[in-house]
Amino acid sequence: MKRGKKYVDAAKKIEREKLYAPLDAIRLVKKNASAKFEETVEVSVKLGVDPRQADQQVRGTVILPHGTGRKVQVAVFAQGEKVREAEEAGADVVGAADLAERIKSGWQDFDVLVATPDIMSVVGKLGKILGPRMPNPKSGTVTFDVGKVVKEIRAGRAEYRVDKYGIVHLPIGKSTFSEQALVENYGTLLGEIMRAKPSGAKGRYIRSVVLSSTMSPGVKVDPTRITGLLEEVL
Repeated sequence: MKRGKKYVDAAKKIEREKLYAPLDAIRLVKKNASAKFEETVEVSVKLGVDPRQADQQVRGTVILPHGTGRKVQVAVFAQGEKVREAEEAGADVVGAADLAERIKSGWQDFDVLVATPDIMSVVGKLGKILGPRMPNPKSGTVTFDVGKVVKEIRAGRAEYRVDKYGIVHLPIGKSTFSEQALVENYGTLLGEIMRAKPSGAKGRYIRSVVLSSTMSPGVKVDPTRITGLLEEVL
């Protein structure tokens, strides 16, 4: 693959085999983010799990203290009093059977879909259309407490899930975020992934961590450096 000059120049600043401290990696990623738009900073965590095994699934939600820097569109399936609760919490779209019909017609202008349990009979028919975006109790998006969940999503709550290769990918902010904000978001995510370690996982759990921005090469991070990160910034 032919790379652009900026990418090649950025790659020269990175020692390919070095495991950088999280703060150093974040500084390098911010320095290499030279695109004309605001680049997203993403973490990729390779885990020592076999996603094909039911007892080795890694999935959950995390509230990043500084959010991701991206405005999240939230749609809510609800009825009765829960409609007003969702709207007051900041949901972009709220509906029931009417919302289901919009989605069947091809509308999917949302990032997160939340639903109350009493309306899942309607939402369940959309499984083939929604795929992984389907509301799920494990991710906290099937709940009667829609107001709280919508507010958390607005405040920086993000869902993570290990893919078929055993990797968790998640944005932790923008290249314009401060070092402290990115470090806090990074530490929060890694801490949550550690807490989500499945009982079936054997051997080393976190195998590798890579930080990158939208247009820059990845920087390998020392996977053992998880605690005490904020002290490095202050």
